[in-house]
Amino acid sequence: MAKAERRKPMSQINVVPYIDVMLVLLVIFMVTAPLLNQGIEVDLPDATSGPIKVDENEPSLVVSVKADSTYYMNVGNDEEAVPLNAIGERAAKIIAANPDIKVLVEGDESLPYGVVINLMNVLQAAGAARVGLITEPPGS
Repeated sequence: MAKAERRKPMSQINVVPYIDVMLVLLVIFMVTAPLLNQGIEVDLPDATSGPIKVDENEPSLVVSVKADSTYYMNVGNDEEAVPLNAIGERAAKIIAANPDIKVLVEGDESLPYGVVINLMNVLQAAGAARVGLITEPPGS
């Protein structure tokens, strides 16, 4: 009878499964990252101004106005047009539930001045103490 040779313990780690998991996670993040970018496509006017300090955890209400004078609110994931009087009602409910919410207006640069002012009046009547305007820096 021959003596059975003893096997030495292997001191290497098989990293192939870890690489597979990493690549799957990379693909998942690459696919989901563009989906997280939400909003309405609006051609913002250029203006030189300081950026607003917005905390990611601090809630904000953004009302957008497209070039054809249709209004949109960023409540949830819906991107349907909302009439101006409905914006006042919805904003009043949101502001009543959270009085410290920042209210921002995003208007297309081709809009008449009065459309944005009417929207700001509706938002102030709904209870927004301060309404901010969103612009793009010059040259962007």
